[in-house]
Amino acid sequence: MVGTVRTNIGLLPRGELQSLLDLLREDGRRILGPTVDEGAIVYDDVTSVADLPAGYRSEQAPGQFRLVHGENGRLFDYAVGPTSWKRFVFPPTLPLSLGRRGEDGEVSFDRVPREYPKLAFLGVRACELAALGIEDRVFLGGAYIDEDFRARRQAAIVVAVQCVAPAGTCFCTSMGTGPAVRSGHDLALTELDDGFVVTAGTPAGVGLMERLPLREPTADELEAVSDALAAAREKIGDPVAANGLHDRLLAKLDSPLWAEVAERCTACGNCTMVCPTCFCTSVAHHSDLDGRNTSSERLWESCFNEGFGKVAGGNFRPRRQDRYRQWLTHKFATWIDQFGTSGCVGCGRCVTWCPVGIDVREELMAIAPPPAAPLTAVRTESAEAAKSARPRVFRVEANRRETPDTTTISLTVPGGIDWTTTHGEFVMATLPGIGNLPISVARRRPDGLELTIRAAGPATTLMSALEPGAEIGIAGPMGVEWPLEQAHGRDLIVVAGGMGLPPLRPVLDEVFDHRDRFGAVRLYYGARTPADLVFKEELAAWSARTDIEVAVTVDRADATWLGRVGIVTHLFDQARWEGTKAIAFVCGPERMMQASANTLAARGLTPDRVFVSMERHMECGVGLCGHCQMGKFFACKDGPVFSLAQLGDTFGREGI
Repeated sequence: MVGTVRTNIGLLPRGELQSLLDLLREDGRRILGPTVDEGAIVYDDVTSVADLPAGYRSEQAPGQFRLVHGENGRLFDYAVGPTSWKRFVFPPTLPLSLGRRGEDGEVSFDRVPREYPKLAFLGVRACELAALGIEDRVFLGGAYIDEDFRARRQAAIVVAVQCVAPAGTCFCTSMGTGPAVRSGHDLALTELDDGFVVTAGTPAGVGLMERLPLREPTADELEAVSDALAAAREKIGDPVAANGLHDRLLAKLDSPLWAEVAERCTACGNCTMVCPTCFCTSVAHHSDLDGRNTSSERLWESCFNEGFGKVAGGNFRPRRQDRYRQWLTHKFATWIDQFGTSGCVGCGRCVTWCPVGIDVREELMAIAPPPAAPLTAVRTESAEAAKSARPRVFRVEANRRETPDTTTISLTVPGGIDWTTTHGEFVMATLPGIGNLPISVARRRPDGLELTIRAAGPATTLMSALEPGAEIGIAGPMGVEWPLEQAHGRDLIVVAGGMGLPPLRPVLDEVFDHRDRFGAVRLYYGARTPADLVFKEELAAWSARTDIEVAVTVDRADATWLGRVGIVTHLFDQARWEGTKAIAFVCGPERMMQASANTLAARGLTPDRVFVSMERHMECGVGLCGHCQMGKFFACKDGPVFSLAQLGDTFGREGI
């Protein structure tokens, strides 16, 4: 009878499992658990024991999944299927906001109201518990908290099941996540022929046990639990030498095997869609015909998609081998640098559901085989995440044309801004229906800021054409700024190419406001043509000063140009400065920054004194959409400003 056993362990007779489901429903919970649908195990609504996959087991191999029905009648003798619990705490689609634009240009943004019903997850395996823990670290462990994820997690109670029937694609033993349930659960069940050995992992689990018709398990039943888990562990083995894998993978970024596996990979994204930890997203925007009412929603995204790494200047991962390398090295290496844990739990879904049967276990051991002596993974903490992800409505006060395709808009906000610094940071600018655009702050003022925008596509064209009085949403500032304090007392070299000058303009503002804090200051600026030079009037004013050296060049001159012609690094040829006393800030196209870095190094600047601003595709600005990953870094929250010492081999490497 209820309450006659120890509250931390008991045996629930097989015929009494329905009583657990009834208790969960009495508590007002929607029960989600394993069901059979279209030949696979999927997680869906469960109202009774009859909904569970009695007698089914799964046969899995690379690119293969088959359900087989047996006669033993057990409910949990299958291995995991294509769906994971991620879909219930981090749904594939999530309405985000509603936008409105009035006829007078006034804009507003409203959050979509949500309700979070109480849930119960039934049948969660050890690897899946580990996946939920990883998601907790990603969405709740940093400076930016995903409130939707937190609410859904808090609304769920977790009933785990010990995995005693692993599949041929499992490798949780290598990743240290299973098969035994150790933590992260409210209740854990181990299925035996006569019933379920039940243990509690939380006070909520103890409370459920006290209401269940449990009896004391026998010594034989407890031994059967241990034997079943030992057999499962032996069946899985240890197929991946995970110790030291972080360093081994990152040492193989140029391996020819990336191209070989890419020949087989179709870039379908199945591996990322079935993965219980992948968190990359994009935002879709919808509007009515006149664009007055808009909505946005977050969607699961895959880093295998060709457009995932696209920015205005091109694509940072154009090749399939680049995208496969990004996925594998992030999952097993740079995830550790970002979140302190591997991004893989060894569930094997990516192996089973790969249509061409690529086995990640084999690829890892082929690309990064273990050495004779194991290595130790290096773990570091990420930089501070975004300061604010909520947009405020700013008003356009002025619109100034810089070049035929570039405009500077001046923005103000009621009450002004309290940002202490914006030297290289960026904001996410948005209008209803067009999404978030990362734009560097070109100048900060007490009542607002300036953004210099090049019309590179429909969204930036619309934003750069905003007239005075129009409104725009601004979230931020975000990212890491130029380290001006490190430049105090040093000579400062500022190198800009094209649209690289706007992110450096706040640096020059600070220099002129506090000129006594810096040594000699030199600005080297290059553009494609004279027509592409931004801030022409300010360039002339800066050139007229006696406390800064300004040199400007263009790649191609026109009939009106009387200045220098050539790439920006040619400006260094006549420069007179001692590299050992200087610090450099460089911003522009990546190849231009690489050439500048090489020239600066030849002049004596060490990597710790050369800082660059990296451009990547950004959709969220807080390191949760995955688009801006660069090896172990997120460009949005770990950058965009990095020293070359920080970036190491990441800087200048194709496809990173």
